[in-house]
Amino acid sequence: MSTPCDDERYGEFTGLHIDRPSEWVLRITLDAPGLNAVDRTVHRQLADVWQVVDRDPRTRVAVLRGAGKALSAGGSFELIDDMIADFAERTLVLREARDLVFNVINCSKPVVSAIHGPAVGAGLVAALLADVSVAGRNAVIIDGHTRLGVAAGDHAAICWPLLCGMAKAKYYLLTCDPLTGEEAERIGLVSLCVDDDEVHTRAMQVAEALAAGSQSAIRWTKHSLNNWYRDHSSIFDASWGLEFYGFGGPDVVEGLASHRERRAPHFEGPTSE
Repeated sequence: MSTPCDDERYGEFTGLHIDRPSEWVLRITLDAPGLNAVDRTVHRQLADVWQVVDRDPRTRVAVLRGAGKALSAGGSFELIDDMIADFAERTLVLREARDLVFNVINCSKPVVSAIHGPAVGAGLVAALLADVSVAGRNAVIIDGHTRLGVAAGDHAAICWPLLCGMAKAKYYLLTCDPLTGEEAERIGLVSLCVDDDEVHTRAMQVAEALAAGSQSAIRWTKHSLNNWYRDHSSIFDASWGLEFYGFGGPDVVEGLASHRERRAPHFEGPTSE
């Protein structure tokens, strides 16, 4: 039976639903309007919560999931508006985007993600950087950066080529074509694919098995493997910087407008040859 998380360490994370579904397992649930869209508050908290998990003696494994019909539909329109309009706001979100990636990577506790329905944006970042990712067969995984008019930053440049190879990474990151959970497992982007109604159960089974294992062995294995990401941090820095540079350009204005108006974008092309 799940119990509320009464640990004062998590009191500041008001935008996330946090509970303890079983001994040693902490569950973090995205639960917001618009298919768990990530607003300014949730973006900051999703970046910061992993440092608290890392230092929590009652937690051996963290599970990330979404409430309702989705993991997350990505950043809210209001968050993107603020980033386009305000350099200071864009700079703060840029820092949080970097923190999200490296806080998940550097969290000593294993993270298990449960991916169902639409999975986009910051929620997808954390889900794919998780140590074990469990996707529903009909999950809809999309990295939509280029469709928005900015470079595929966040986790994508260091994560996707390692998980599914350069050819598949380039195809999906350049085109923004969606993947089902079944296809994501086939190409190696996620760890496991199960029937949609089994996603959360299977993620919990994995989490509980990890919680019962040798904590030093599991944590040191995670730390060693994640040096693949640390060693490629310069690739991340390039993609991350170019993404946020794009939030000050004209294409993202058109990209956001096309999302709001539910139409194809009409990009004007590069400003120089």
